[in-house]
Parts: sequence; C-alpha cells; structure tokens
Amino acid sequence: MRERERERERELLLLRSTFASSSMGALLLPLPLLSFLLFVAFVRSPSFVCGADSSSSDDDTSITPIPRDLYRSSDVLLHEIKALVARHSDSLNMESVRAGSKGYLAEVVVVTYNRVKKHISDKVKFRILMSFGQHGRELITSEVAFRLLSVLTEEHIIPGTEPTTFQNMLDNLVIKVVPMENLNGRKLVEAGDLCERRNGRGVDLNRNWSVDWGKKEKDYDPYEENPGTAPFSEPEAEIMRKLSLSFDPHIWVNVHSGMEALFMPYDHKNTTPSGVAGRLMRSILEDLNHRHFQDKCLVGSGGGSVGYFAHGTTTDYMHDVAKVPMSFTFEIYGNLSASSKDCFRMFNPVDKITFDSVINKWCMAFLTLFQEGPDKLNDARLRVSTLSDERALNGAIDPRFMEDNRGRMRMEVLELGMRELRTYFRLFMLSTILLMFMFCSRISKTKNRQQLTSLFTPQKQDHRKQEQFRYDYF
Repeated sequence: MRERERERERELLLLRSTFASSSMGALLLPLPLLSFLLFVAFVRSPSFVCGADSSSSDDDTSITPIPRDLYRSSDVLLHEIKALVARHSDSLNMESVRAGSKGYLAEVVVVTYNRVKKHISDKVKFRILMSFGQHGRELITSEVAFRLLSVLTEEHIIPGTEPTTFQNMLDNLVIKVVPMENLNGRKLVEAGDLCERRNGRGVDLNRNWSVDWGKKEKDYDPYEENPGTAPFSEPEAEIMRKLSLSFDPHIWVNVHSGMEALFMPYDHKNTTPSGVAGRLMRSILEDLNHRHFQDKCLVGSGGGSVGYFAHGTTTDYMHDVAKVPMSFTFEIYGNLSASSKDCFRMFNPVDKITFDSVINKWCMAFLTLFQEGPDKLNDARLRVSTLSDERALNGAIDPRFMEDNRGRMRMEVLELGMRELRTYFRLFMLSTILLMFMFCSRISKTKNRQQLTSLFTPQKQDHRKQEQFRYDYF
C-alpha cells in the first residue's frame, strides 16, 4: 500500500515539474485540451526537475548494487575526512561525539571549518550547520559533504570557478559539517539492505524531533517513518539537538536525496513562515534555483510540495525551537523513473558523469549560499533596525534577528567607549607629565636662587672681617 502511495507521489512530482515553468500558459488552455496534455504527461512523465535523472531501467525488477568505483564505504570516507583534517589543521577540526540509550550506541563525526584570523573574533562570525547522511540509503549526500570540505580547503577546484573568489567570504564563516549523521543505518545499507533509511534500531531520525512529534497521517508506514518512543529517544538526534543549541547557527541545512528541491519550513503543514523571515528564506532559495538549477527545482515548504506531511522533522525544530533564522532542507538528487524497489538507483546517481555533475553543482550552490546568506541576513537586520517601532513587526521576523542586531550594537558601543577611555587616559598621562616637568622646573629654579644667595653673602662677611683685622693690627 505504501509503495503504491509513493508511486503516486512521484508521478505527481513529475507532473508538477513538467508544468512548473509553464503554469500560466497551461491556465490559458481550454479544459479538454489541458486534460489531454495532463494525461500525456502522466503517461510519458519525463523528468525536468533540477537536473533529475530520467533514465529508467529496462527491467523494473532489477536491483542496482552500490557502484564501488563511485562510492566509498563509510569507513573509507571517514578515514579520508580524518586525513583531510590532518592536512589542514589550520582551518579544519574534527571531533567524534558518542551517546547511547538503552544499550544502543551511536557516534556522530563533526568537522568544523574555521580559518582563524587574529583580527576577526569567532564571536562575530557567521555560523552555518549542515547535516548529511541522515538517512542511510542516501549515500550521495555524504559524498557531497566530503567534496565540499575538499573545496573549502582548496584541495579540489570546481570546474569554471576561481578559488580566490570566495576566500575573503570564508574568513568570516564558521561551518560545522556532519558528513554522516546516521552511521549505523549506513552500515546496514552497505551490508545489503539498500532501502534502509532508519538508524541502527529502526527509527527514522527525521521524525524523532519534538515539533509535532508522533502524529500519523492516513498513509503512515511504521517501517519507513517510525518516530521512536519519544522525541529525541535516539542518540543521533540528541547529539544533533545539543550541537544546534550550543553552536547557535544562523543557517541550518539538512541534505537529503530522493528528489530535487529546495525546501524551507514547514514539513508538518502546508504553510511557510510569514513576515521577514519567510521572505528572506524564499528569496535565497529562489536565487539558488535560478542561478544553479535553471528554475527547475521545487521551492517552498516541504509539507506543501512533497504531497504528504512529515511530523517531527529536524528543519521544523530548527526553525520553531532553535530559532535558526534560515532553516532549509535540500533534496539534491532523485531518479523519479526508477522502480520503488530499486532504492539505490532512486536515491543515488549510478554513472560517473551524473555523479560528478550532482556533486559539483551542489557544492557550487552551497558556496553561493555561504556568500548570499550572510549578506541577505544583514540586509534584513538593517531594514528592521530602521523601524521606529519594533512592535510593528508583530513577530514577523525571528527574534534572533533583533537579538543579534542588539548584540552587535552593544559590541560597537563598548568598543567606542574603550577607544574614548584610551584617549582620555593618554591625555591624562600627557597632562601629568607636563605638570611634573613644570613642578620640577620650578623647584630647580628655586634651588638655584638659594645657591646664588648663599654664595654672595659669606663673601661680604669675610671682607668686613678682613677690614676689621687690618684696623686692629695697625
């Protein structure tokens, strides 16, 4: 039943993508002709979404294995990431966070990119948190994570780009990358369960967060969408929750595969955030879609675009609870014509050309996000700061905007005050030195007068004594 539902969802996405760029023209067609075109599109269903792979397998029952010439095993990938960090210890740092629950153990590797500059404090840098590999079967996402780290350290250059273009921008960023959030689930996929998306004990990590947790739709599949026994019952989700709260990012990106789309909140309902925050996120996504994907990606809320609601997702938590100003879910690849049983082909490219194209294209999109995100957020802050009455916002903008803006203003005032104090201190020291010089000069003059007086007075007395002696003697 669930597979038939998913087949219908994929067909619906194909229809949406086919007419996404010509929706206004379709509205002008007569209803019978429009119905006929929809039927033809339904039967033929070519894929035009964000560069999706529309090649279909000749045998729908065939199962595509993992191409070992394209994809590293989890052990090899983590080993290569560790070696990359060792080669670039000036800008990369790696830590392994472990946690457990009722005998189940999990480990999450976190790589931090931060080019330390003496003249730039980490406190004023723009913070970005990214997670890849939350679902075990989506191997392509972890490959993108590794390539992105290689690009940031200039070990890999994306064709057609200049490495120096982004260098000044990167000085002002701290980026935390989780290359493989669901390591235990990934191990199950590598062992042969190519459709496994859950963690090592059968829980979907993207349903284990607290916003609207546990709600079940009519087509709920406990195998695919098991939310766990409670919010954050899974160690992987708890590790990510603590990381998000301690790091306090400005941008969150949850990277998945299965289709090609740029999503913003919400996943559990067919709405997007209102006000400045919603407009800011949509503006960034539309810019990425136009610049890198020729306007072929789906853009909007996950709940309004996918065809079903998802409850207890990470991105909804990041927006509603963690108050991350810009919270996104990126779906980077999907072969919508693959059989629902051929999971690896459905979620991952299986040829070298498509593999490289997907990785390079999305790494370039991430670099654009790193550049445009801070600029647009700062523009939003400036617009908010010019309002005479902040209450007019009525919560339309995330409180983080205002808090960060106030924090920056406090830092600027404090720095200005320190400069003034240093100036007054220098003037005080100069005045003190001048007064001491004048005082010493005055004392010196007084002593000189006294010495001169003492010199002349004894001579007169001696002269009188000599005269008296002379008179007495003669």
